Amino acid sequence: MRSARVTRKTSETDIKLELNIDGTGKPNINTGVGFFDHMLNAVTKHGLFDLDVKCDGDLEIDQHHTVEDIGIALGQAFLESLGTKEGITRYATVTTPMDEALSTVSIDISGRAYLVFNVEGMKDKVGNFDTELVQEFFQAFASNAKVTLHINLQYGENTHHMIESIFKGFGRCLDQATLKNPRIQGIPSTKGAL
Repeated sequence: MRSARVTRKTSETDIKLELNIDGTGKPNINTGVGFFDHMLNAVTKHGLFDLDVKCDGDLEIDQHHTVEDIGIALGQAFLESLGTKEGITRYATVTTPMDEALSTVSIDISGRAYLVFNVEGMKDKVGNFDTELVQEFFQAFASNAKVTLHINLQYGENTHHMIESIFKGFGRCLDQATLKNPRIQGIPSTKGAL
């Protein structure tokens, strides 16, 4: 099993996170931010990971530190879980409809951290969730997982649907890119390292 456990404690958040890439889609998530829990549940279910997240954050200030720090911890766990990266598919692109919204997520498990985030038209809030934190989460994840991640929203009207399309696609994309391919011998790179 490719898995990792990350603990992150700062003056702003206290996070305990466990990730099993080779899971079956079992979430156990409590971040204190309801909509974000819903999105992480979607990643877990559609990525077929097992993910446990417990976060006590400074929500009396706002949701920023909680969402960003969970992105950091999840990225660290993802990187650790992959180990040497031998035999993984490495690349994946997934387009995901969510009612009227459509998004495409592409990933390269490259060892190079980069985020492209082309998402326009979201309202500022979904319930009490600050939608600008979606980009913050993915930036934190990409930086700490050391992956290249492209997120493009083609269209959508309902902000909840737009974000859910992205998170579901993200889970599916991670699943496809981390799959072991028996035809791939060693590290999937001409450089011999990722």
